[in-house]
Amino acid sequence: MNDVAYQLDPMRGLEGLTSAAQEVPVPGPDQVVIRVRAASINRRDLMLMDGVYPLPATPGIVPLSDGVGEVIALGDNVTRAALGDRITASYFVRWIDGPQRLAMAAEQYGANFNGMLATYAVVEQDSVVHVPAHLTDVEAATLTCAGVVAWAALTKPVPVASGETVLTVGSGTVALFAIQHAKMLGARVFSITSSPGKADGLRKLGADQVIVSTETPDWDRAVRELTGGDGVEHVVDAVGLPTLSKSVRSGGYNTQITMIGAARAPVAESVGEVFGSQYVSIRRIAVGSRTDFEAMNRMISEHRMRPLIDRVFPLDEAVRAYRYFRDDNPFGKVVVSMA
Repeated sequence: MNDVAYQLDPMRGLEGLTSAAQEVPVPGPDQVVIRVRAASINRRDLMLMDGVYPLPATPGIVPLSDGVGEVIALGDNVTRAALGDRITASYFVRWIDGPQRLAMAAEQYGANFNGMLATYAVVEQDSVVHVPAHLTDVEAATLTCAGVVAWAALTKPVPVASGETVLTVGSGTVALFAIQHAKMLGARVFSITSSPGKADGLRKLGADQVIVSTETPDWDRAVRELTGGDGVEHVVDAVGLPTLSKSVRSGGYNTQITMIGAARAPVAESVGEVFGSQYVSIRRIAVGSRTDFEAMNRMISEHRMRPLIDRVFPLDEAVRAYRYFRDDNPFGKVVVSMA
């Protein structure tokens, strides 16, 4: 396939995802050009396509925040990368560390900065992240969004400590990464899925106990029983509002609950009914900083962890990859390979 870049015209569904010939970009100051080797799709990419993501996609933008490539050109002043390096980019273009500000959240690859679904990508120096050496290109292309948000959920503001209990809700890629990260941190992991067919996969990833919600609707009660009535200490709810009340009731005293996802569904109970007599903290987070990404990669390298891949498509079948991700309920990451 010749050098191409895909462009997204939002609000047109898959018909709005088209490709055109691409020339090798010339980097400006503080920019790095990579030949992309692989890129992966996240739920946010469908939201950008459908116009329901909080940050609207710029018409004609190259989509996908997640990808990996080899550095082939450097602009003036670049010190964070060298020719031949294998790098990716942080989700937010300029959020390096510290508190996130609105201006930082408003600059994202694949939304209003060209992303990774192309033969070549331009990465700002502030975004450069080197990927774990043991990962394949396909694996390394999956980390930026789902991997980092799961990491931030478990390490901020108070990190999971060895021996603590973690509950993951859902079986999308954020929940899968959360299981793997929690096990690397030494936690005991309980996982909720609505799919009986995915339960064994969750156990293979490291979940100590898996509860299928269609078989055990009162899974919050089951979690408390499995923890001797104490409840879990950390919850990563990757479903969102529909499961929030049960996530709260699964928690113990001062449980930290991180809610991920943008599901637009009502909470059946009132606020008082959701909390009951429990003391928990609930937060939503927006992926993580470059520093978070780098800390995650150090842990991944130390444990030689490998992300779960569902399916890989060639670049000329990128639209088919989107369709598969949207319609076929994958278990693991869906990747587009440029090899």
